[in-house]
Amino acid sequence: MQQVTITDPTPPVGIENGDVIHQLEHRISRLEGVLRLNKMITESGGKIFASNGKSADFKATVEKCREAGGSIATPRSPGENDAILYFVKHFNSYAYLGIKQSLIPGKFQLLNGAQPSYTNWYSNEPSGKGEEECVEMYTDGTWNDKKCNKNHLIVCQF
Repeated sequence: MQQVTITDPTPPVGIENGDVIHQLEHRISRLEGVLRLNKMITESGGKIFASNGKSADFKATVEKCREAGGSIATPRSPGENDAILYFVKHFNSYAYLGIKQSLIPGKFQLLNGAQPSYTNWYSNEPSGKGEEECVEMYTDGTWNDKKCNKNHLIVCQF
């Protein structure tokens, strides 16, 4: 991945803050365009989703996303689910989602403890009866409860 250099944010004498903001917005827009062109990001619901194509278990996925300044991908709408699905199809690999089983077997929640407002379970899922604590996305966009120790595609949201 190419290194991006951040220069001194102090505007040169004679340049207004509005001009600097406009220049930064333009630069960010161009960088996002490059990432979209290289199929490294998708966007939905005000979020940017990204993957480097690498795989990890659930715990390592959460940590890698945190290290990158984001969090594990957690779809809250059909559009966000599709944005994650793009990577699952592109890399032909299941991905973990930011949803885990609660203290009640068979009931799932977001990592912050909230109830999901959107779900897309595969038929007759979740089915782990307390044995499968994580959630993976299949290559058709539906979800399955799964043990957390498998290596799946890392997809983060920002």
